[in-house]
Amino acid sequence: MPKLFFEDMKEAYLDEVFKIEEVSYGEHHWSKDSFRTEIKNSVSNYVCAFLDDETGKRVLVGYCGMWQIFEEAHITTLAIHPDYRGKKIAQALLIHMFENLYKEKIKFVTLEVRISNTAAIKLYEKFGFKSLGVRKKYYQNNNEDALIMWTNNIFSEEFKSLYNKIKEEVESASRCEDGGSDQHSTNSTTMATWDEVPQEQKYE
Repeated sequence: MPKLFFEDMKEAYLDEVFKIEEVSYGEHHWSKDSFRTEIKNSVSNYVCAFLDDETGKRVLVGYCGMWQIFEEAHITTLAIHPDYRGKKIAQALLIHMFENLYKEKIKFVTLEVRISNTAAIKLYEKFGFKSLGVRKKYYQNNNEDALIMWTNNIFSEEFKSLYNKIKEEVESASRCEDGGSDQHSTNSTTMATWDEVPQEQKYE
């Protein structure tokens, strides 16, 4: 599988971001102006994931965003293009985001997710998120409840042990797919296969 590259979301990428946004969230998607506002927000961190396809063309395949305020981060969105789901891109994006959180000394991470979104809940539980409550009728389009999820302190030995295990799984699978060579740099990684990708993750 080709390398996965990460870059900060920027104006030039918004057309491609919006295509993924529309297909992932339907009529309740964010507008381009919403993304434009978010990437200009001083507390926001939005990242795009790219793959080089078989022709060598770089393709935007997913994105993740969060707010970082003091010692806390709030995941606001995570979406993968339908053609590239099931390739562990969501996990790779989260690893990339968490690496930045460690650099920024962020201690806790939170998010809201639809009660019915079992794929997303499963992914976040794998990353150590735990349910700490419910926001009733949180999603305006259908009044669905949102599960409130938090990590423990990501610098705790318990969390770091879990996180490093997931990170090693991704990196090990990537090396295997590439015949054992070192595929990693400061802004790229590759992925193995995972069966589910979270959707309907957006903060609304």
